[in-house]
Amino acid sequence: MACHGDDPEELKHQVGSGLLSFPVTDFAPDLSFDHRGYAARLEWLNGYGAAALFAAGGTGEFFSLTPGEYPGIIETAVSVCRGRTPIIAGVGYGTLLAVEMAKAAERAGADGLLVLPQYLITAEQEGLFRHVKAICDSVGIGVIVYNRDNCLFAAETVERLAEACPNLVGYKDGAGDIERMVRVRRRLGDRVVYVGGLPTAEVYAEAYDAMGVTTYSSAVFNFVPELALAFYAALRAGDGDTTGRLLNDFFLPYIAIRDEGKATPSASSRRGSGWSGVARARCARHWLT
Repeated sequence: MACHGDDPEELKHQVGSGLLSFPVTDFAPDLSFDHRGYAARLEWLNGYGAAALFAAGGTGEFFSLTPGEYPGIIETAVSVCRGRTPIIAGVGYGTLLAVEMAKAAERAGADGLLVLPQYLITAEQEGLFRHVKAICDSVGIGVIVYNRDNCLFAAETVERLAEACPNLVGYKDGAGDIERMVRVRRRLGDRVVYVGGLPTAEVYAEAYDAMGVTTYSSAVFNFVPELALAFYAALRAGDGDTTGRLLNDFFLPYIAIRDEGKATPSASSRRGSGWSGVARARCARHWLT
C-alpha cells in the first residue's frame, strides 16, 4: 500500500502496519550504479507487500554513494514502487550535506527519510537536536531518526524533536539499549512509530514487540521474503511455536554462518541475495569493516 509523501502522519501509520526492509544497491563490474539490476530487484521485492522499503540505507551502501548518484538511486526506487510501496530514503553525513540529500530525496518523490548516523564524531545531545531539526525543517515529508552507533538520542532529546518537528514520525533503534528504549517509549507514547533496527532483528523481535515496537527492518527479506513475512505474521499473531521454530531452524544457524565469516549484516544481506529469485547483486563496493 502506498502513501502520500506530503502526509507524514500517513507514513507513520503505514510504517507501523507491517514488515520493513532495506534492499541492497546493485553495482556494475566497474562499480557504477546498476540501474537495471536495482530496478529488477525492487520489482521483485515489491511483490511481497512490505509496509515500506528503505532506499540508499545502510545495507544499500549509503556511505559508498556519491552525492551525484544518490538522487538517481532514489528516483529509481520511487519509479518502480510508486503507488505500491512507500520509499524511505537514507540521509546522513554532516548537517549541510544531509539537508541537501533530504531535499534531493523529496524532489525525487521519496515518501520519507531515515536519518543515518552522522559521520565520524559522537555528538552532544544539543548537536543531535540541531542536526535532526535542520533536516526536518528542510522538507515536508516524514522523518525517522536512527538511534545507533555514534548517534544515540536521550529520551529528552527525542521529546524535544517531536515537539519542534511536526514531520518527525519515527524512532528506529539499532542500539539495543532496553532502558533507553523504554524511556523513549514512556515519554513519547504514540507520538512516533517505533522500529526495531538491530542486526537480524527477528532475534529481538519478541522482546521489542512486548515494548510496543510493532515493526522492524528485516535483512533476510532481501533473499527469503516469504520466510521473513511468515515470521512477522507469527510474531504479530502471538504464535510463539512458529517464531521459535523459525529461530531454531533458520535465524540462529544463519547468524552462526554470518559470524563465522565475520561478515557485516549488510554484507550478509548482499551475499544472501544470491539465493533469491533475482540475480545476486553482482558487485559491492569495497568494505571497510
